[in-house]
Amino acid sequence: MDEPGQASPDSESSRRAADDTGPAEAVVDVRGRVTRWSTGAQSLLGYPSAEVIGQPAAILLFEPLSAAEVRRVLGTTRERWTGRLALRHRDGRRVDVTVLAHHATLEDGPDTWRVVVPLTGRQPRPEDDDLVRRAFDRLPHCAVAIYGPDLGYRRSNQAMVPVIGLPDDAIRGLPIEDITTQPQTGVLAEGLRRALDSGEPGHLESFQRTGGERRVHAWSVDFVPLDEPGDVGGVALVAHDITEQHYARQRLVLLNEAASRIGSTLDLTQTAQELLDVTVPELADFASVDLLTALEHEAEAGEEVLQGTVTLRRVAHCFAPGSSPQLKTVLDIGAADSYPAFTPPARALACGAGVLSNADDPEFIQWMNTDAVRAARIREQGYHSMMAVPLRARGATLGVAVFYRRSRPDRMERLDEDDLLLAEELCARAAVSIDNAHRYMRERDTALSLQRSLLPQRMPEQSAVEVATRYLPAGTRSGIGGDWFDAIPLSGARVALVVGDVVGHGIHAAATMGRLRTAVRTLADVDLPPDELLTHLDDLVVHLSAEVDADQPGSEVGATCCYAVYDPVSRTVTLASAGHPPPIVTPPGGTASTLRIAVGPPLGIGGLPFEATSAELPEHSLLTLYSDGLIETRQRDLDEGLRQLCDVLSTPDPDLDAVCDTVLDTLIDGRPQDDVALLVARTRALAADRVATWEVRSDPASVAQARKDVTDQLTTWDLADLTFATELIVSELVTNAIRYGTAPITLRLILDRTLICEVSDASSTSPHLRRARVFDEGGRGLMLVAQLAHRWGTRHTPTGKTIWAEQPIVPA
Repeated sequence: MDEPGQASPDSESSRRAADDTGPAEAVVDVRGRVTRWSTGAQSLLGYPSAEVIGQPAAILLFEPLSAAEVRRVLGTTRERWTGRLALRHRDGRRVDVTVLAHHATLEDGPDTWRVVVPLTGRQPRPEDDDLVRRAFDRLPHCAVAIYGPDLGYRRSNQAMVPVIGLPDDAIRGLPIEDITTQPQTGVLAEGLRRALDSGEPGHLESFQRTGGERRVHAWSVDFVPLDEPGDVGGVALVAHDITEQHYARQRLVLLNEAASRIGSTLDLTQTAQELLDVTVPELADFASVDLLTALEHEAEAGEEVLQGTVTLRRVAHCFAPGSSPQLKTVLDIGAADSYPAFTPPARALACGAGVLSNADDPEFIQWMNTDAVRAARIREQGYHSMMAVPLRARGATLGVAVFYRRSRPDRMERLDEDDLLLAEELCARAAVSIDNAHRYMRERDTALSLQRSLLPQRMPEQSAVEVATRYLPAGTRSGIGGDWFDAIPLSGARVALVVGDVVGHGIHAAATMGRLRTAVRTLADVDLPPDELLTHLDDLVVHLSAEVDADQPGSEVGATCCYAVYDPVSRTVTLASAGHPPPIVTPPGGTASTLRIAVGPPLGIGGLPFEATSAELPEHSLLTLYSDGLIETRQRDLDEGLRQLCDVLSTPDPDLDAVCDTVLDTLIDGRPQDDVALLVARTRALAADRVATWEVRSDPASVAQARKDVTDQLTTWDLADLTFATELIVSELVTNAIRYGTAPITLRLILDRTLICEVSDASSTSPHLRRARVFDEGGRGLMLVAQLAHRWGTRHTPTGKTIWAEQPIVPA
């Protein structure tokens, strides 16, 4: 009997007997039992299938194992196992074999093993060397070149012949540097030398043209040392052409980059530039985006615009590094150009698909013959191919993107259909972003125009304060807001100063701002105190909120507002705030600080009171009102913004316009994130000699004395020509106060831009203008006042009412 582990002398004869029957194959199930037995297995071990199937596989081992041990051995791997086993022949002799077992699910049942023993081809044959030579020569996608120990070329297979482009007898013995002079030849030579010196394989990716082709191919190159123990006899350069995979990967990179870079803002020009930055120089050496001029006047261009000669306006272009500096001064951003129907851009717009054109195409030549300047530019840069791709989004045509390519050492090929498909995909993505930007800009321009038309075009003339204002629209995606400011002349030489901020952005916010500004002016004409005015304005916002559709995005109505009334006679300011940032006061030569006021709820809450605050301001003080967009940004909180604003206003310039500019330059970096409204007022005071006040007794006899006092004062002011009208006005107003009002009664004359006559009493009942009948004895007094005065009216005070009348002062 043979020693354990030694092959029986008959093992080889058993295997030779099975050579013609195929491999020996058996299937063992999860329980370790044989479920399939091939003819080759019977030839190898002599067992017919009837004697083996259903039996434990362990009986076939020369050294028996239990079924559990068989499962343990086969269970050491998840998919495949190979090793040497000693099997027992049917006649009892030992057969040593190499076993390959596959773990798979077959029709015999789950978790089975397919055990295979090769019966042929175990020893190399003489004809194998010839097969190796044939395989070396005929590998279809693997180019191999062999270099000797001196790194001289020896031979290559057939796949390498078109790569080199030269016969073996012309280059045999030459180093690679003498065979080709392409840009990356030195890198390949270094890779060969490193593999030869180190004996370690190397790898790199190279970009070379094959033979006389223009197109640059991408190659995956391996350097394989051909070594014997202790000696490297040469190096094999093995190259796989991965051009298609490389360019496909590059296209995916471009598409991914486009998805992340294009459309980062709603600025049309920047969006167009982002498309070009992605494609130049990776896809083209020059690219431009031109939009239809028809879009400047309409929401979208009609089909008739796209037929025949089209007019396009350049919004962005991009040049690859190395372009002529003079070229950049010829093509101007913002310039319009016309393109005849046969030109690639016009054809692309007309057919709605990309157009590929080479420099030798008849249409391209015709175009160049009709445009000498463009032809000179193209010849100067060496552009040999171009493509024009229409920019279409949501069924509308916006313009065209044009791409030019020239020959470069690393890229000789012309633009092809694959490039056109890539460009169409990029332009399709960019067109949506450009259309978004176009729509946003149209809405923004409309909202801005609406808002500017609703804001004061100029400040009204008045003597109470000197005013300077600024308005900056938001530069973010949110669009134009509803910020506003106003200066409203009031009776008694007073002035109302207003700054408000409507919630939201866009046309809806601008329209709401217009409604609220109109309401404020109307309520101011009634001469309501600041707290009462905000209460009425709050009611209006509540009513507006009830009218809107709550499901409509951006339809909410809300606002903040600060309303201040300055009296130059008493030099006091009375103000109230509805959720608005506090005003800032800068006394002459002093430090700016926020005015302590009671801030009420924002407008639109409803049901909550507002409180007025009064403060005396020295003459020439600065009173600054503003919206929160000035002081609050994503990078700066409100407290920090207030501190910076106070610092700037603590050293004001004598010129209020310069003060506004300094404030904006300091607190606004670039385009503001929210709308900014700014109003800066420098207070004035009326001199005491320009105001005359008398206490009037509640006695009809006092009317004559009142007329006399007024006449004397007008004479002092050199306004004798106004004496007659003023006497009549004073007589009527004082008489009404004595007859219908309540003491005390006060008469006041104010000399401002107009002559103001005021009569105050403690009654809150307001007189009404009415038309007296022919035989009525009264009712003509106020009618007479209205005819003699330029303006007249009534305002309520905490102690009663004041009836006032203004007369223009005609220069002498």
